[in-house]
Amino acid sequence: MSDDHILFAVEDGIATLTLNRPEARNALTFEMYQRIADLCASVVDTDARAMILTGAGEKAFASGTDIAKFRDFRSAEHALNYETEMDRVFTAIETCPIPTIAALSGACTGGGGAIAACCDIRIANADLKFGFPIARTLGNCLAGSTLTRLNALMGQGRVTEMLFTSRLLGAEEARSAGFISEIASDHAALMDRAKEVATQIAGHAPLTLRATKEAQRRLRRGSRETDDLVALCYTSEDFKEGLESFLAKRKPNWKGS
Repeated sequence: MSDDHILFAVEDGIATLTLNRPEARNALTFEMYQRIADLCASVVDTDARAMILTGAGEKAFASGTDIAKFRDFRSAEHALNYETEMDRVFTAIETCPIPTIAALSGACTGGGGAIAACCDIRIANADLKFGFPIARTLGNCLAGSTLTRLNALMGQGRVTEMLFTSRLLGAEEARSAGFISEIASDHAALMDRAKEVATQIAGHAPLTLRATKEAQRRLRRGSRETDDLVALCYTSEDFKEGLESFLAKRKPNWKGS
């Protein structure tokens, strides 16, 4: 894979990860999935405090896995290995140590929709087309972990109807369903808003954000255990800084420790 298929940059504390195959509607190769997982794990080594995930061009965030990659599937083992690898990648996105914002234009389908569902916040262009039309195209199915994420965002009934009918949701319906939080008028406005939200979040207490991300992930998986997260935040230097800055009526200087 050419490294140009995934672009990554950090500027002013904001990381931007761009899926860069616009000629293929940003369809994802296995190498691209791996690169995304690696970047989500290593972004903590940069000075980024929030990350935007987006697609090159205005026609697609990502149209899913490159279909040609499925030609060699011959057995259940191939399918199960693929879904195991996908869940590893999606979990890496979900557990990225900094907040993630998906900026979605055009097609957000298949693997693209699964990636977006792993992000913390989703903002879309008015031309969004979101869904998993696999019942009328490939005839495969979504793994339980992806269904769990979608159900948590949109509700099991709506997800089932979307999958059974194979229809794509537009921006307004995706917002009413809870999949996205905002709709921008065009691509330029979308990216401006994503950067605005990322900048706002990057100025907040890193440990609070990290604990919230992990607590939400555990709740989706059926665990309510958060004692370690509570202890982490309340015994941190940032908590002491927050108290002192609040009492002194000054802006806190968060360190993430």
